[in-house]
Formats: sequence, structure tokens, C-alpha cells
Amino acid sequence: MARNWAICVGINHYDNMPTLQYAQRDAELMRDYFLNEAGFEKVYLFTDNSPPINDAGKPFNSQPTYGTLQRFLRVRFNKEFLSAGDNFWFFYSGHGMRFNDRDYLMPADADPHPDGVEDTAIPLYFVTERLRRCGADNVILFLDACRSQESSKGKGIGIGEEKQKGVITFFSCSPNERSYEIEDERIQQGSFTYALLESLRIQGEGNCATVERLYNRLSYRVADINRQFRKPRQTPYSIVEPATKYHLILLEKQATEQDIATLREEALETENEGNIELAEQLWTRVLAVSPANEKALKALRRIWQKQDNIKSGRNSENSGEQETKSTGDKAANLSSKETDEDSKNDEIELLSDKNVDYTRLRNLLANGKWKEADQETARVMIEVDTQKPSNINAISFRFDIITFDSESIKNFPATDLQTIDKLWVRYSNGKFGFSVQKKIYKMLGGTKSSNGKTWEAFGDEVGWRREGEWSYYSDFTFNLNEASTGYLPAYLIFKKGVESYGIWQIIYTLSRRKL
Repeated sequence: MARNWAICVGINHYDNMPTLQYAQRDAELMRDYFLNEAGFEKVYLFTDNSPPINDAGKPFNSQPTYGTLQRFLRVRFNKEFLSAGDNFWFFYSGHGMRFNDRDYLMPADADPHPDGVEDTAIPLYFVTERLRRCGADNVILFLDACRSQESSKGKGIGIGEEKQKGVITFFSCSPNERSYEIEDERIQQGSFTYALLESLRIQGEGNCATVERLYNRLSYRVADINRQFRKPRQTPYSIVEPATKYHLILLEKQATEQDIATLREEALETENEGNIELAEQLWTRVLAVSPANEKALKALRRIWQKQDNIKSGRNSENSGEQETKSTGDKAANLSSKETDEDSKNDEIELLSDKNVDYTRLRNLLANGKWKEADQETARVMIEVDTQKPSNINAISFRFDIITFDSESIKNFPATDLQTIDKLWVRYSNGKFGFSVQKKIYKMLGGTKSSNGKTWEAFGDEVGWRREGEWSYYSDFTFNLNEASTGYLPAYLIFKKGVESYGIWQIIYTLSRRKL
């Protein structure tokens, strides 16, 4: 069974910032949950009056000042003490701020003045860089920051813009919002932390054992709590890096057979795509949750053999050819493809009215990486629409902030739309693309006033519906031979909520555009 360690930080009293009421209580309740209910092996607590820490070199007090937190992260994480499949959790409740394009956690003695932030606040990237040294495959952050006791003030930019490599991060609110405390005697906590503990404790079929389900519940539950106690809008969101860990199992005791099956599929797909390091992490997590899982055992043996071959330089031509056939994009076959792909690329100019670079999309499509190309399509289209570079991890969890609808399609530059469509049509041999979806929609008689039946017929035709039910994006196939005509692109539409019949307006608007 995997081991779980954690750090809980809660700061009520600040030297130079407003006092908070329940940050310390939040950290203590999280500590109690981790130790007493979740069975964690070790939890370090940093609050205004927490006891000294004695197992990180020379003993020192645990009051959450700049010097204490910096020293602890430097000394305790100087070498590995956890292993593959293990998890390290970091919970923070207190003030946070964004300064010079960096996210900072504010210790008790932090100076929020522009001249003092960089010398007295702790960069979030430093925290994650140190945590990842512990040896655990998975680092999970819960940041109940940007705290405010005022119900109508406090707008501005908070933390949450900065992606932390290799880390699953849950933010209590969006960067332009505040995180609120609930004074009611029934709660007396931050609304995010209250919802977090409530969600982690759910048992049975509706539990929050995976990243996906935990995020989904926090998204609406925090809003419900704030609405009930008349607090302003607060929108939790997550950034999962890499995005494959969206289906990672956090609470192994509560995981269902379907959770294990989904994670197993993600692990296999990652392995087939050639990302051996990440595949090893995912398969190891499957094995941690399901110790006798034969598929996980066989997969890890395969991966270790591949790693041994790479280390020893034994890359046989036969095994290279076999892997190329199974994944379609291995390096053993790349050089022989380059000439053919270059001749194709010459036929399609990567034109853009918004100076967006479509090189990565072209390369993904050229190598048959349909899933990555689908997600890259969403990323570049949102970049065109917002004129702000974006990353797919943020897009996955922030559609409540990013608006992309039929109006966006209506005003989308024709040059960019045609470039994207031509690339999809070219590299799928006419099977995928917006223009292909347009033909199918028109064939079915789709109009602006089409009802749900037309939209369902379209879903049936392109394969988005199976046996009368809409598919989940996680269940999509990305095998060219198995997918129906018009199956892709789909990521942008599905992440907006495909079961809402209003989404067919995007397809309708596409059908009206010149492609």
C-alpha cells in the first residue's frame, strides 16, 4: 500500500497583513483528518502555536515564519524519503499574492510591500520544487489562499496563474477572486477547506477518490456554501500537471473498480505514446491501489525492460519496429517519415491572422497523435479568441472563466479556422475536421432552431453517443480505424458540457462558416 505524508500550514496572525480567524483551525482539522481518518504516516503542522519539529535535523519551532518554512523545506527535503507510488500532500491556509508574474505564499512575517515581497514571501515554485524531491510520484497541493474577511471588497489578482510542473494543485478561488471564511458557528472555517473535508469524507459510490470527482464537487459545493452564507462568488479550480493525472486515484480505500479501470487505461495509453516515465508512475499507482493487478505487474515489467534496454544501449531494430506499429510515432520510424511529412506540410501554409503558431498542431497530426492534437486545437483556438497564450491544463478546469461559445466561433478569424481544418483533413485523410462535421450536420438537416433530436442524431453519427448515451471524453478512442467520420475535433465541445443541447449551436455556427 502506498504511503502518504503531508504538511499543513495555517496562519491566523500576520505582522504586516490582516489577521485571519480560521486559518489555523483549518490546518489543524486537515491534520486530524489526514492522521486519524485517512491513516497518513506523518503530518507536519505549522501554525501560530504548533509544537516543535524534531525529525528534520536540529529541532526547531514550527511557527510559520519565513525563516522556519524556508529552512524546513530546505533541510527535510534534502534527500528522498518516499518511493514510487507514494503521495505527498501540502495544505496551506492563509494569505497569498501574485507579484512580478510569480505566485507567493505569505508567511507570518511577510512584507506585502513591492520592495519586500521577494525577500519575505515564499515562491510557490520553490515549495513544489522542494516537495518533489521527497521521492513520491504524486504531489498534491491544496491552497486556501487569498483569504478575506470582508464580504464585498478585496478584488484584485491572487495566486493561481502559475503552473507547477508535475504537481496536482487545487486552488480555493480564481486569481481575480478572494477566498472567504464562514463565521457561522456551524462552520467557523474557510468555505473551501470546509467543502474539502466534507468531500474527502464521502463514502460509497459518490465519493471523491479521484482528482476529477474531487474537483467537480468542490466546484459547486464552495459556491453553494458561499451563497448560503451570503459571501461573494468563489470559484475553486485545479491545474493538473501532467493532464493525464486527472483520473489519478487520491484515496485508494475509496476507489471503485471503475476508477482502477480508468486509471489503467490512462497508464496504457501513456505507455503507448512513449512517455515511459509517466506511464511507470501511473501503473505504479494502479498497483498501489490494486496490489494483485496482473495487468499492472506485466506493464511494469515491460517498462523496466525498456528502461534497461535504453540504459544498456540495446535498442533492437525488431523491438523498435514493433513499438512503432503499436504507437505510430516512435523515433525508430521518424526519419523515414520526415520527407513524406515535409512534402505534405509544404501544401498547407500555417497562416494566422492572430500570429498564432500552428507548428505543434501540425506535428501532432502528422504523427497520428490524435488526442494531443485534439487538446492542442482547443488550446490554440482559445489563444486566438483571447489573444492570450494558454495551456491545456488550465483550459481543462477553467471553462467557468474562459468563455468559448457559438459567438466565439462566429467571430473566429477565417484564416485561422481554415488552417486548423485543413491540417485535420489532410492528416486524417479526410476523416476528421470541422468541414467534415459541417457536412454531416447539414446532411442531418441541422439548422439554427434544431432541437435536441437533431443534436442527438449528430452525436450518434460521429460516434459521440453510444447506445443512446453521451460518451465521456475519458472514454474516447483515439484509434483512427475505430473512430467514426467526424469524430474529431471534440475536446473543446466536450469540456464545455456536451449534454447541454445549447452546445449544438457551436456546430451550427461552424456549419455556416466557409471551410
